[in-house]
Amino acid sequence: MTASQAPLPDASQGVILAPSPWLPLAVLGLGLASLLLNPWLSLAVSLFGLFLLIQSQILRLQFSADALLVWRGSTVLRRFPYSEWLSWTLFWSPIPVLFYFREQRSIHFLPVLFDPKTLREQLNIHVSAQP
Repeated sequence: MTASQAPLPDASQGVILAPSPWLPLAVLGLGLASLLLNPWLSLAVSLFGLFLLIQSQILRLQFSADALLVWRGSTVLRRFPYSEWLSWTLFWSPIPVLFYFREQRSIHFLPVLFDPKTLREQLNIHVSAQP
């Protein structure tokens, strides 16, 4: 099977979050808006927005029965078992832009590149520790 034929994560194994391009597009727009202020800053911010936009289309988050899975195509990049989670939060409630969660041995900050409503719902279902 070639990479272009690689299957996506199996939705019967858990909820897969839909991508949300709003945060990457906002960063890209901010970069373009800053063009008059500083071309180098504009380039850096715009490239970061483009990177986030690509990531929002390539990566998938899946809430399985026992862990949060990060997929790229048919490959699981990371597995975060719920049993190791200590807390989580979504920053900036009106429009969540940053997802924070803490495990027993590490902390993680992720941009919200997925449907924030479903993300919050699934976190409430699978992880009981919330500040």
